[in-house]
Amino acid sequence: MRVTNLAQTIETLKENGYWVVGTEAENATDYREMDAAMPLAIVIGSEGQGMSRLVKDKCDFYIKIPMVGHVNSLNASVAASLMMYEVYRKRNQIGDQT
Repeated sequence: MRVTNLAQTIETLKENGYWVVGTEAENATDYREMDAAMPLAIVIGSEGQGMSRLVKDKCDFYIKIPMVGHVNSLNASVAASLMMYEVYRKRNQIGDQT
């Protein structure tokens, strides 16, 4: 979903029991290792610039998609698709959980 004031929306989500997960390439956990059982709001940064410092500071933790070779990131829609499918897979016990 798109919002006008992301920082304010994050605060509202947190007040309603959501954990806010940011996507980052550095100092982040592999997205396949995240706990998807809790209520989550996943923030995907813009292509090229990523997340603003204000938004990064409001995230509870960070996840990343490990990359191989010279490619260091995916476009935002592909990254969002992978994250949403992983949450769905974990919550519905699809496939191997390892």
